[in-house]
Amino acid sequence: MTEQVQPIFSIEKLYVKDLSIEVPNAPQIFLEREQPQINVELSSNGEKVDDGVYNVTVTVTVNAAIGERSLFLVEVAQAGVFQIRNFAEEDIEPLMLIGCANILFPYAREAVSDAITRTGFQPIQLAPVNFEALYQARKQAQQETPAGEVPIQ
Repeated sequence: MTEQVQPIFSIEKLYVKDLSIEVPNAPQIFLEREQPQINVELSSNGEKVDDGVYNVTVTVTVNAAIGERSLFLVEVAQAGVFQIRNFAEEDIEPLMLIGCANILFPYAREAVSDAITRTGFQPIQLAPVNFEALYQARKQAQQETPAGEVPIQ
């Protein structure tokens, strides 16, 4: 009788891999009363670090500016070490870039909000992210890109 191997998924460690805060035009920028333009960039990636162990990172960059003058730039790389065993090889990438990214994003969102508050500005609450849609868009872009070219993310 063959014993069925159960898939294993567990969080081993969650950590802030990188945190960067810049307020290049302080203190003059605090006198501005105009509404800033907020730009948010998001990326995620994963890598195998050992047999059945993967490191996944969600990076969020928030830049606020009034015209050409930057109010602040905050970048957070929230990472996690995950045990992922007994899954089909083709399921590992989506599990990292969708499932693990969904686990990491609330921590990244909190770190961004806290960092912005520490700069002296009002916190920004990042909207929820559909990592499945981002993953599908990335896969589609890779399929549409001719061999040898790297898609822009």
